[in-house]
Amino acid sequence: MRARIIYESMFGNTAAVADAIAQGLGEHAEVEVVNVAAAAEVCGPTLNLLVVGGPTHAFGLSRPQTRRDAAELTDIPIATGIGVREWLAATLPVPAGRRALAFGTKVAKPPWLAGSAARGIGKRLCRLGYSLADQPVDFLVADTTGPLAPGELDRARVWARRIAYTELDRIMHHA
Repeated sequence: MRARIIYESMFGNTAAVADAIAQGLGEHAEVEVVNVAAAAEVCGPTLNLLVVGGPTHAFGLSRPQTRRDAAELTDIPIATGIGVREWLAATLPVPAGRRALAFGTKVAKPPWLAGSAARGIGKRLCRLGYSLADQPVDFLVADTTGPLAPGELDRARVWARRIAYTELDRIMHHA
């Protein structure tokens, strides 16, 4: 099984979740992790699973202005040119039945705070023709710039391991 993870990360939290997901998937799949800034140049073999993730900004996927705003919160250089929203908008539809996963990061508090990049990514993937292998999942950060809430990297690995196992089983029994 082949999987590719495309992610957008401002402060390293979503990147860390992408790596944890790669570890979980890697037990049953060949996995490639690619920052969205480089995703347009990536091509390669047919994938069994596309995984896309990004941070929740202003109740959904980042936009150019929210990325510029995020860049002002840190001294770390942040790529603000392209995000998952723009990458998905430029992505061509796929044959029906291709499988995908959506994940995001969002601030844990306040708990009632609406919005999820993961749900927005999931909807866009479905519009492109992907079938979601699981419901979109959000991983929690303690504050805007992080860190990830305790246990979230383990939760990402366990989630990915479960998905990899069920997807591999699906492929083997429907091949």
